[in-house]
Amino acid sequence: MKMGITVFISLYTTRVILNALGASDFGIYGVVGGAITMLGFLNGAMAGATQRFMNYSAGEGNETKQLTIFNNSILLHWSIAVIVAILLESAMFVFFNGVLNIEPDRIEAAKWIYHFTVISTLFTIITVPYDAAINAHENMLYYAIVGILESVLKLIAALIIVHACIDKLILYGIFMAGITITMLIIKQLYCRKHYVECQINLKRYIDRKTLKDITSFAGWNFVGSIGTLLGNCGGSIVINHYFGTAINAAENVGSQLRGQMLAFSNNMLKALNPVIVKKEGSGDRTAMLKFSLTGSKLSYLLFAILAIPFLIETPYILKLWLKNVPDWAVCFSRFQMAVALMEQLTITLGTTIGATGKNKELNLFCSVARFVPLFIYIPLFANGFQPYWLYVIMFVNFGFIINGFTLYQCKKFCGLNIHYYCKNVLFPCIGCSLLSLGIGFTTYLFLDEGFVRLILSTFFSLITYFLCMFAFAFNKEEKHIIHSLSDSILRKLKIKR
Repeated sequence: MKMGITVFISLYTTRVILNALGASDFGIYGVVGGAITMLGFLNGAMAGATQRFMNYSAGEGNETKQLTIFNNSILLHWSIAVIVAILLESAMFVFFNGVLNIEPDRIEAAKWIYHFTVISTLFTIITVPYDAAINAHENMLYYAIVGILESVLKLIAALIIVHACIDKLILYGIFMAGITITMLIIKQLYCRKHYVECQINLKRYIDRKTLKDITSFAGWNFVGSIGTLLGNCGGSIVINHYFGTAINAAENVGSQLRGQMLAFSNNMLKALNPVIVKKEGSGDRTAMLKFSLTGSKLSYLLFAILAIPFLIETPYILKLWLKNVPDWAVCFSRFQMAVALMEQLTITLGTTIGATGKNKELNLFCSVARFVPLFIYIPLFANGFQPYWLYVIMFVNFGFIINGFTLYQCKKFCGLNIHYYCKNVLFPCIGCSLLSLGIGFTTYLFLDEGFVRLILSTFFSLITYFLCMFAFAFNKEEKHIIHSLSDSILRKLKIKR
């Protein structure tokens, strides 16, 4: 219920902002301030480092060590935040002198958005240790409440912007940076009050060995995260350079929709990831692999429940959601859903590899693999290729290259059986999706666009999907794991009287 409220508010907020700013300014925010959209991923990946050490210590039953880990993590992330902020501000001169394709009369507003993005980045990185502590304690209720609060603040900001007399784009940037700072303060106060290990005493708890271990692990997580951030934002900058800000509006619509649709499966992962790490910390690698494979399968299948009807009825759904649908939004949104589906197939395996402490090779490879396509986009677009090639390359990259290497690393360090993975995760997920998409598109082909077709195509595709899922997707042991996870999530979300 709480998650549904958050998603609804966020989607409505995007509709309000798009119509308040217009396609051009919405596109400027997408390309210049688009890093904010990716900060959730950066935050999660970075928090995984601190959370890994906290959960591992919890598996060992070592509470004192958690205090040391948290304090060293605070020092590390403050250092990272300052360095990243300096680098971003230094790069501003390059971006606004020949790289970004922005109308001359909007350059000044775009520069302000860039500064606010740097501020948001700074405080998002500082928030990481607190997010890690909340995740380690599996506090799903608090996350739900904070998520609703953040969504409401963004909606209020959007409604104010609609009636603002000053530059709406600059005002939006101010609000977004302010909300990021507010979230940091709220999480900081909550953690200090409720978690013993979140008491800051750098002089007492700074430990060189612990700092070195966290820095090494977090450093490689950071490399992987930055590769993703640069790859995605770099792709936005490249298509902006060749096609202008209007194309970024379409991309931003797809990103917003994808992020909200992933909220349900991501919420499940918040409960599952600590379990995976704790199993490794207690020395039970067999159980860790079982939870990990079930998690990837469940994450894919949960996301597909929303993604399949959307893939079938994208044009009509976007018309219902937005008053004015930007050009290319339908194409980009479909591609982003497809890429997100491919990502879910190995979504928990990165946590599994990280739980063993062997995250260097995976993060280095993924960072390079996500950044290299930039050098493919440029010659393609320079020679007249259409913008959708950005996502064709991204789909191949994520679906085959990165997923393939992740499987290899999990086999190398965790003993994953690839044949077992394909038989129990890959084939059931892909098979259920393709069959239900085929049934849904049959309705799409024979009826005119409208609400009746939306209902019928959704009904038939999901009926097919659920029948396939319950018949072929899960074995008896996985159903037991899912039942345990569901009970855990419900307990965390239940308000204590």
